[in-house]
Amino acid sequence: MREFVVEADGGSRGNPGPAGYGAVVSDAATGETLAEAAEYIGVATNNVAEYRGLLAGLRAARELDPEARVHVRMDSKLVVEQMSGRWKIKHPAMKPLAAEAATVFPPGQVTYEWIPRERNTHADRLANEAMDAGSRGEPWSPATSRAALDTPPAAPPPEGPPGDATAGAARVRAAMASRSTTPEGDAGTDTDEPGGALAADADRRAAQAVATPSSGWAPADMGAPATFVLLRHGETPLTPQKRFSGSGGSDPSLSGIGREQAEKTAAALARRGTVQAVVASPLARTRETAGIVAARLGLDVTVEDGLRETDFGAWEGLTFGEVRERYPEDLDAWLASPDAEPTGGGESFAATAARVAQARDKLLAEYRGRTVLLVTHVTPVKTLIRLALGAPPEALFRMELSAASLSAVAYYADGNASVRLFNDTSHLRQSY
Repeated sequence: MREFVVEADGGSRGNPGPAGYGAVVSDAATGETLAEAAEYIGVATNNVAEYRGLLAGLRAARELDPEARVHVRMDSKLVVEQMSGRWKIKHPAMKPLAAEAATVFPPGQVTYEWIPRERNTHADRLANEAMDAGSRGEPWSPATSRAALDTPPAAPPPEGPPGDATAGAARVRAAMASRSTTPEGDAGTDTDEPGGALAADADRRAAQAVATPSSGWAPADMGAPATFVLLRHGETPLTPQKRFSGSGGSDPSLSGIGREQAEKTAAALARRGTVQAVVASPLARTRETAGIVAARLGLDVTVEDGLRETDFGAWEGLTFGEVRERYPEDLDAWLASPDAEPTGGGESFAATAARVAQARDKLLAEYRGRTVLLVTHVTPVKTLIRLALGAPPEALFRMELSAASLSAVAYYADGNASVRLFNDTSHLRQSY
């Protein structure tokens, strides 16, 4: 009986964003490459692209010999664990792909192995070639793949402020043309707030470095940017206990300390005198914080539902340690993939990112060229920063965001964004 090795990879430049996959089938005995497959699949997440790569590799192996034994090697821990039956598959976009992959060969004929990314370079290259071809409006083919090996690197993209992976799509594609596929890893975190514990747990899962788009300055004639001043709400009774507190929990109000933080923030923003509008999440803690600030500034508060916190499902009100004890498998899956949902039908970080990006675009259209205070939560603030930097989802675990902290992002007319401030708490240490 013949034995094949299938190596597959998938990536998304934005997650979700322009995505593609690559797969290679080789002879297990000789190492000879027998088949290659790659395709640009439009806008998708990393995990969907990984599954599409797996499917393509299995189908290519079946065409060569449907009786062969197949050993799949991938750098996606999520796909390997789910296809091996050790992790549950909950995301609706991945369930049918996993089910289809399980039927390509009879049960027991395919085995799975996780490998480090640096040992999956062939499939990684094919996935990137497919995404590059898709950005040019061309299909991938083996001929273009071979030609790509002899093509010098593309010229660097024009200078400008750090690109937003959503709004600055054209520039980001240029900046990322020679970049490897976005690594899969720890998603973001958003609680009130087990951030340190999450980051430590994520670190144990070996974070991978990722390139960021080139940076520079916007042209002088771009006009005034829209500037979002991002304010995380003040403390609630759950904050010092570091408990998950999203949009599906008890909706706590500010504590006494939280109201004091809001007053100090209001005084600092009044002294600066730059905020022209105030927009808040619909949750009680953000509306209360926004109301204190807006009253000091003489402004009204507009509520934007897209700025609400992630829904943490059954984890609401629990500490990170309690979630680890009660739902270890669900927590591992959540840490490994932005598409994974908290136990009990919570909201994935991928879904949160899509919602926040939609709210951002709506507010940018409404407040063009103005400075707006967005009073929101940990995940939306970190997500806006991540998107502005063009960073992968796991970057959320690498950011510390304090209660009542201020951050700021400027958005230019060409769709580029520039992070100007992050997690500033100096105003909380001052007396007014």
